[in-house]
Amino acid sequence: MFTGLVQSLATVRAVRAEPPGKRLVLECSELARDAALGDSIAVNGCCLTVVANADGCLEFEAGPETLARTNLGELVEGRAVNLEPSLRVGDRLGGHFVTGHIEAVGTLDARHDERDWSTLWFRFPPVLARYMVSKGSIAVDGVSLTLVEVEADRFSVALIPHTLSATTLGQLRPGGRVNLETDLLAKYAQKQADWEKTQ
Repeated sequence: MFTGLVQSLATVRAVRAEPPGKRLVLECSELARDAALGDSIAVNGCCLTVVANADGCLEFEAGPETLARTNLGELVEGRAVNLEPSLRVGDRLGGHFVTGHIEAVGTLDARHDERDWSTLWFRFPPVLARYMVSKGSIAVDGVSLTLVEVEADRFSVALIPHTLSATTLGQLRPGGRVNLETDLLAKYAQKQADWEKTQ
């Protein structure tokens, strides 16, 4: 379980083919100091398992399902990614409940910058709209954000200067693809509503 509060940026040092998957080598000396083999870490919001830790780099294995359903298959050497270690009992929950299970890949449709602030519009598969509501939560590349406006196939978020500088979203340009995970509580509420309609 995660909160969507990115703790550090990492740099992709290598992407190695390990058919049918890939091995991702990420330089992240700060997180690597405390990470152990088997730990769960969200990489651009996708929960992966640490399989090696050496020389300030963490290594992860991504299988075909992960590569097909997220933007991790597009990673190349030198690219930055968002990292968040999993919650520990007693940690503060400053964002919202994030599972690290990506539902879809969205695309940045438009970006409106005003000095150090930005409003971003993302397009997404319309099937996810039922879990989104204005002022609700969503994780974009693992970043916990508040939905501003929600349309049939796109939504907007307003980003403060800190979020733009501390995550990969600051460098995102129209056409860029991001991992999306809608709010866990919204999904349970919708499931309950659907069940009640059948009774």
